[in-house]
Amino acid sequence: TFYYFVRLCLDKILLQCVLQSRTLSGADAINALRPFYFAVHPDFFGQHPKEREVNENSLKRLNGYLENLQKPGFRSFKPTQLTFYVREREPNSSNVQESFSASGFRAVSFTLHTRDLLSTVLDILNSCSLSTEHVQNLNVSSQSHKEAKSTVNRPIKWDKTYYSFTGFKDPEEELEQAQRVETTLISWLDDNEASAVKKLKKSLPLRKELERLKIELTRELQLSDIRWQRSWGIAHRCSQLHSLGRLVQQRPEILKNVKGRTVVFTDRSGMSAAGHIMLGTMDVHHHWTKIFERLPNYYKLQKRLLLLEDRISQLLGGIQVIYIEELQPLLTLEEYYETLNSFYNKVRDSRLPFHPHSLRGLQMILGSDRYAPSLHEFGHFMIPTVCDPAALQWFIFAKAQEARENLKRKEEMMITEKELIDTSTERFSLDRLYKEPSVSSAQMIDCCKRLLEESLPYLQGMHLCISHFYSVLQDGDLCIPWNWK
Repeated sequence: TFYYFVRLCLDKILLQCVLQSRTLSGADAINALRPFYFAVHPDFFGQHPKEREVNENSLKRLNGYLENLQKPGFRSFKPTQLTFYVREREPNSSNVQESFSASGFRAVSFTLHTRDLLSTVLDILNSCSLSTEHVQNLNVSSQSHKEAKSTVNRPIKWDKTYYSFTGFKDPEEELEQAQRVETTLISWLDDNEASAVKKLKKSLPLRKELERLKIELTRELQLSDIRWQRSWGIAHRCSQLHSLGRLVQQRPEILKNVKGRTVVFTDRSGMSAAGHIMLGTMDVHHHWTKIFERLPNYYKLQKRLLLLEDRISQLLGGIQVIYIEELQPLLTLEEYYETLNSFYNKVRDSRLPFHPHSLRGLQMILGSDRYAPSLHEFGHFMIPTVCDPAALQWFIFAKAQEARENLKRKEEMMITEKELIDTSTERFSLDRLYKEPSVSSAQMIDCCKRLLEESLPYLQGMHLCISHFYSVLQDGDLCIPWNWK
């Protein structure tokens, strides 16, 4: 007994030394992760809505992990898998602000299972192939991390009977087991159902208030719809609708031109390329008032934009120019008009020999985030504004038949997706089943088919979002990856 008591004391002392040697403050961690945040921050992915959304979700989960590590007595080290789109660096650039190229990015996936801030910071930087030299300038150096790591993996190992006798967990065995465990849908629901139900019940009064405000404002202003660009919480959305309601009471005369339009709460104010009224959530009523006053001018510009789309269509054999909100960045009407005008001048000057109406029924979207044309699975061409006219002509001719087949398949896929969503909602007694914009129809169909093969009583009355990650939103929505195990 005395032998084990001595070993226990020594073990505790060594463990305390290890933890002290690699203590890192939250402020130090944020400072050390600056290159990482600069490489993955969603604001730099404005031209890539899918990648932006993935990074937003991953950052939320990462911040939650970092916050938990700083909580006193935190002992849950469940592995957390994250995926980020990391902007590529120019190999010979010495300026940090200019070291990322605008031409591309890469996807990086890694699993966090570290027990302290320093190890986590270093793992993140190493996983993204980012330098860790600057970490040495902090109060805790990377060398201390190596020393701490070597202490944990010290050559002196207690016999397994020591842990059996004392009841303490073998840290090495615990870590190995955590790395082997793969999160499954059933196990995740077991762990998170209670938390989701609690949050959902708490949000129900606000959800009813949000629905009431939305119906009242939509009816009063005769709007087509009210939407949100981002997945803000219910309380945040209610606050935005209250602000719009106050403006309606204060300045009812400026809202006479909104009939039939859609209002979108987003990051900036103006009119979107799709013709929706954008209200910036950080703007005050003064800015919103100016937008409503400018609506007649926006409508005139929109007519010119539609005319420009028709002219481009005539030059390209009748192919229709469209704008898809889910697949394109949120552009203002002015930005999109400039994009169309630049492309129109290039096509007009090149005098491409497209036969009139030869491409009628086909669709294309314009973008500035790529250099080569491509064909989307839904049948529309994705054409870069900088595309060489000759290459554009060849690509459209070569892919025209495939595009028509994809368009037909799209209609079938949309019907199948809706049927599966309705069936799944009814089967599991869900209050709502929806997906994030970055989840394709094919992924949603696959997800629902596999869900219908399971028995999931946990989901009754819940809001289920099909995403790329597991998470419980602040209002109780359950998010699961479409390719769940």
